[in-house]
Amino acid sequence: MSASALTALAAAALAAVTAAATTPQPVPAPVTVTARVETPAVYDDEAGGSANADDPAVWVDPTRPGRSIVIGTLKEAGLDVHGLDGRRIQHIAAPQAPGEDAAPGRFNNVDIVYGFDLAGRKTDLALVSDRGRDRVRAYAIDPVAVAKGRPPLRDVTAADVAPVFAADESEVDEQRTAYGLAAYRDGDEAYVVVSRREETSLRLLELEDRGGRVGYRTEDTLDLPASFTLPDGTSWRPCADPGERPQVEGMAVDQEEHVLYAAQEGVGLWRVALDDARFEKPVLLDRVREYGTPWTYDSAEEECVLDTAHDPGFGGEHLSADAEGVTVYHAGDGKGYVLASSQGDNTFAAYDRRRGNAYLGSFAIGDGAATDGVQHSDGSTVVNVPLGRNFPQGLLVTHDGEAAPADGDRESTNFKFTPWESVARAFPRPLRVDTESFDPRDTD
Repeated sequence: MSASALTALAAAALAAVTAAATTPQPVPAPVTVTARVETPAVYDDEAGGSANADDPAVWVDPTRPGRSIVIGTLKEAGLDVHGLDGRRIQHIAAPQAPGEDAAPGRFNNVDIVYGFDLAGRKTDLALVSDRGRDRVRAYAIDPVAVAKGRPPLRDVTAADVAPVFAADESEVDEQRTAYGLAAYRDGDEAYVVVSRREETSLRLLELEDRGGRVGYRTEDTLDLPASFTLPDGTSWRPCADPGERPQVEGMAVDQEEHVLYAAQEGVGLWRVALDDARFEKPVLLDRVREYGTPWTYDSAEEECVLDTAHDPGFGGEHLSADAEGVTVYHAGDGKGYVLASSQGDNTFAAYDRRRGNAYLGSFAIGDGAATDGVQHSDGSTVVNVPLGRNFPQGLLVTHDGEAAPADGDRESTNFKFTPWESVARAFPRPLRVDTESFDPRDTD
């Protein structure tokens, strides 16, 4: 579907919503919860190896869930693997640059696929978007290594995988490359959705076994709108640096319904059904508050400046740009929640998982006795099943873009682990805690 057709669809949908609106309903204040565990802070400087935490994924141990691991991307520094106590148990460096003038690897997002048929064996995979080299990297997860306390991840990426978006290696170095990533299974097949940095494109890839290594092939491509027709008939495009288009990073797939939720940073949250390895028509289910606000570009400061005094009021009420990390909490009978990071106000919005995706409220992760709060969160992931003594009713893992206490002027980040029941019970009308209806290992 073309971008212009999508723009018209989005405008029509927005106009219908606006016309139907009557008296504005007050938006309840976000509730506050605290994390129980945090990973060690990493530092985005030379001494810290240019480590910048970004996106987490949880692998659930098949025999002892309390032994499960959290895998987190560190951008230029690669990957870290943590136990549920936050302790680091493995570090994987990003690939080196293949040539003097080429870009090195840079790991952006990570997700899990269970039971991929690799060399005749069911193998759990951690899949990573390598923004630096425009690839999807695959790492086999060894349960025996986890049980024995050894590094559990092993690179099984096929040597011949091609760039996800770039036409050739020189285009890779321009860095309009693989960015966000979300994975899912459909029967015996496994797929990843990958977004493109500084573009609106999404690409659907099917994983394949290439002689005991993991490769992929393109199944479909979707271009989300880059500009929008507002209800007053004017045209608007989201704030961006010159030459950039409104990109998507945070994404998650409803593993049972095969629905993609994608956060277009300066626009809002999209819902896209996935059917027979194809993208269906996207629906913009919520908009950032800044949607429709005019802006100018300050070349001296190299940033956009919003003209909030002339905000026409077409934005949403629940997300402040950027819309970022997205994750899905699965419960029985199609119930559950879609969670999206509202990076601009350090909160997370919760939507009903069922069709319609009604907004249910927001929460923040504040300072607690054991951990500091979460600010500027990029990636997140939620697991409903019991994960041992510390997380017997599920776990929410969130990136913290401002880890404390600070070490001078060093930019520090990490991941926070929050019991799911802490989030669920903080809402005036508590969210569900369902540890039995969904098994992330069995999504057929």
